[in-house]
Amino acid sequence: MSFSKPNASPATGTRNRVNASPVSGLCVTCMDGCVGLCEVAKSAIRGREFLYPQPYGKIVAGSEKDYPIDFSHFNIQGTCVGAVGTEADSDKATFPSVNVGTEIGSKNRLKLDVPFFTGALGSTDVARINWEDTAVGAAICGTMVVVGENVCGMDPDSEIKNGRVVKSPEMDRRVKSYQKWHDGSGAIVVQYNIEDGRLGVPEYVLELGVEAIEPKWGQGAKDIGGEVKLPTIERALQLKKRGYIVYPDPEDPVVQKAYKEGAIKEFERHSRLGMVEEEAFYKEVERLRKLGFKYVTLKTGAYRPADLARAVKYSSVAKIDLLTVDGASGGTGMSPWRMMNEWGIPTVELESMLYNMLRKIEEKGMHVPPVAMAGGFSLEDHIFKALALGAPYVKAICMGRATFAATMAAKTVGNLIKEGKVPPEYKKYGDSIEQVFVNAEKLKDKYGKDFSKIPAGAIGMYTYYDRLVTGLRQLMAGERKFALKHITRDDIVALTREASDVSGIPFVMESDWKEVESILNGRAVKVKNRKEPTLASA
Repeated sequence: MSFSKPNASPATGTRNRVNASPVSGLCVTCMDGCVGLCEVAKSAIRGREFLYPQPYGKIVAGSEKDYPIDFSHFNIQGTCVGAVGTEADSDKATFPSVNVGTEIGSKNRLKLDVPFFTGALGSTDVARINWEDTAVGAAICGTMVVVGENVCGMDPDSEIKNGRVVKSPEMDRRVKSYQKWHDGSGAIVVQYNIEDGRLGVPEYVLELGVEAIEPKWGQGAKDIGGEVKLPTIERALQLKKRGYIVYPDPEDPVVQKAYKEGAIKEFERHSRLGMVEEEAFYKEVERLRKLGFKYVTLKTGAYRPADLARAVKYSSVAKIDLLTVDGASGGTGMSPWRMMNEWGIPTVELESMLYNMLRKIEEKGMHVPPVAMAGGFSLEDHIFKALALGAPYVKAICMGRATFAATMAAKTVGNLIKEGKVPPEYKKYGDSIEQVFVNAEKLKDKYGKDFSKIPAGAIGMYTYYDRLVTGLRQLMAGERKFALKHITRDDIVALTREASDVSGIPFVMESDWKEVESILNGRAVKVKNRKEPTLASA
């Protein structure tokens, strides 16, 4: 297994002067007189600043660590026989006819036009700046968008009375930008953590018309609460007054002196660690439903297996409407870099554990909550494999970094087009939004004069999701599965023994072997998951 270099990374802007020692990541010869290029050396000058990916607040980031198993260790198994979910007729079983819509919800059903949605955009600058593009994109795609933690608490213009938020222009903007374009499918979901709960964020967003609320236990990139950089001591003091942990302490005279002299240029706002307790969780879910929320979902991260079991059991008992399980490791760039690389259970292993736990509670007759997986997904083959690995329990895929990447790139290209500076990469297509963005005319036809109000990033997100839908339909058609609910675990095969051992998916050289023997022995065979039996001797 190849590990990330522990002392040099583009994420932190650090490098080695010469070849690195594989264990420590230090240069094999540390030279007296070096100004400091590696993470250890730069940490001697700027300390805690190098805990985080750089430039902070302008990036999304993912681990460099090469885990022993990922989704490339599985392949999709196609077939030339039959069709499931439609007639086995070559004129009807076409890939554009594949239904990729899905539903979530235990108490109430929520339709999604596509089986993927964006990860949470919280209180970081990169999330705030790109919110409207992503929210509008999610709405016109007919899927969910998630408001992350600490938005109200971080809003400099929030009005807080008696410890409760009574006005947050930033949260108002986020909710309204989605609601304006929402057309039936999907929903806006608002996460909340300890600070949000103390501020009364669930009660506040309910008044804004939000129907879905999400307690958050963690995420795949880190096992502690969210961090945000603060550029001024005034901002640091404001957030400490609101109850946040701020480091270094802006009220400390020594820190104030260092800030005045320019040695300290930024502060960090931290959220508190959540303390999960079973009965308290059930009471909170019940409270949220009594308040009036139609959907209560849960987000958890790549904690140890026992914590995943807690999430599964508690979600079952509370009849959570969606449990999102986030594998290591990536996010909106606010996680400590070494933590992002070195903590948590990778996605394939985590989903394999999740499948076994869900199967166990189902065998016991317990309620099985709808599940979404997150953790490094970006393209349609990832989506198919994750749906198959967790079938029939995984109903959707959460994609944070990939969605941000598509939206940010489209926003940048759109702005350049408006400035008359079409990037050379796209100049061959034309010099207008309608010419460069392949799905622009489709959206223009649907929305008419309102098309001009759709942000370029939203057009890009819609176009990216349309590509994913098209690719997913092609894969499903090759598998002869014409609706998402028909995807099963035997639709994928493990390419290595280790991947097979971890996942329970058959090794490629053993897959279908009983069926193979029956066919070769000339017996009539009922092909698994296919509508029509075949006669092996025909």
